[in-house]
Amino acid sequence: RILYLSFIIMQRGRRSPATILRQLLLVSRTPLFSNNKNCAPKKLYAANPLPLFEDENDGKTKTEWKKRRQTTADELKPPTTNTNTNQQFSMLTDTFNRHHDYLRISLTERCNLRCLYCMPEDGIDLAPKDDLLTTEEIERLVKLFAKEGGVRKVRLTGGEPTVRKDLTDIVERISRIDGIEHVAMTTNGVALKSKLDALKRNGLKSINVSLDSLVKAKFEFMTRRDGLEKVLKSIDEAIRIGIETVKVNVVVVRGQNDDELLDFVQFAKEKPVNVRFIEYMPFNGNKWETRKMVTYAEMFDTIQKKYPSIARIPDETKSEVGKNFQIDDFQGTVSFVTSMTNHFCGGCNRLRILADGNLKVCLFGNAEVSLRDAMRVDNASDDDLKAIVEGAVKRKKAKHAGMENLAFMENRSMIRIGG
Repeated sequence: RILYLSFIIMQRGRRSPATILRQLLLVSRTPLFSNNKNCAPKKLYAANPLPLFEDENDGKTKTEWKKRRQTTADELKPPTTNTNTNQQFSMLTDTFNRHHDYLRISLTERCNLRCLYCMPEDGIDLAPKDDLLTTEEIERLVKLFAKEGGVRKVRLTGGEPTVRKDLTDIVERISRIDGIEHVAMTTNGVALKSKLDALKRNGLKSINVSLDSLVKAKFEFMTRRDGLEKVLKSIDEAIRIGIETVKVNVVVVRGQNDDELLDFVQFAKEKPVNVRFIEYMPFNGNKWETRKMVTYAEMFDTIQKKYPSIARIPDETKSEVGKNFQIDDFQGTVSFVTSMTNHFCGGCNRLRILADGNLKVCLFGNAEVSLRDAMRVDNASDDDLKAIVEGAVKRKKAKHAGMENLAFMENRSMIRIGG
């Protein structure tokens, strides 16, 4: 921490006093070593009597907990993974020994909402329909990623995937591919309810519904559209018909919906859903600022004051994105996605194929390679595609650039990447 603060002071000649002060405040609120996803924010040690580690009631003292936060030689090594799996599916194993078995596919750049953090205020130039991957191309790529790369889970995103007319057909084709064990979808829920039965019958197992406000007027302000009641009915319908997992994604923005934290926690108390609070992230056109971001530590403190029984749920895998918590007498759970203050790059197992066919190996990276052009222009064989994908994965960096740099990096808007 001292070294980092010293570095900031050294930048005085190139940065304004306001920027320096903002960075100092930011550092004071974040974990000492943010690459350790199992660590609680530093400020919680004094305020929170509940351990936030997986071995939660192991009797460790606070001193022992702090020792666990020290960077060790083991933490600097690549994450321990199944070596046999990595060798068998080397196409999707990077130079840091991370195997990527989770593929996210954006089906379209179009959306029926205009969320402030996702869609630039002046809109975007959408890719022509002919530039998007066809149903057959999507199926071919998933087969390749499953057979040669060991992909087991596929998530369909957008834009808004429900605006694509062949959505049900895509879900059915993917769910029948050998090796694919789980098909999921991220949606805003506005047009979802009438499609749920068919999607479930054809293999959809879980959904994430993006919902940033439970207040009608605020929902309309944040999305620039009406539709809150439709979203809530879609969530209820998904629960009713037995969708295996229903999650609610809440991007928390200071001054917009941070006053609804406890309302969303109450939502998880009344319904068997996982409410996920997501730190506000910088993307092209969303006017990201540090002051707009509500940190994991701040959100947790607010919730813990109201619900002191909140307790950490052990991670099922090392690639778990959310820090998951349960609260006594709740039907559902709450989670925090801490991309900004406590990144989880070390266990990343995700790759993205964008609607226009570009492969993106990191959400915050700007390096992309076109699989569509390889198939259409170069008439690439599966072996050719395998080589292209493997080359991109091997170039993946150990972690993203960090929040101060991300805000100034060129990247697509969120709607063109896919949630």
